[in-house]
Amino acid sequence: MRCPICKEVVANDGKDRPFCSARCKKIDLGNWLTEAYRISRPMNEDEVEATLRVDESEGADEVH
Repeated sequence: MRCPICKEVVANDGKDRPFCSARCKKIDLGNWLTEAYRISRPMNEDEVEATLRVDESEGADEVH
């Protein structure tokens, strides 16, 4: 797996996973807070259900 910010390889047991470091984790948070990342459009109910099914099949945690 590669860090979504700097593209460095991330160790499977890394404490900052999916990021390679706390620095990249903070950069990502800053991108969300400054609205550099945006959701392109609202998802309809079918898309939400399909996404949840995919997450469950990959062993993701429950959505609360």
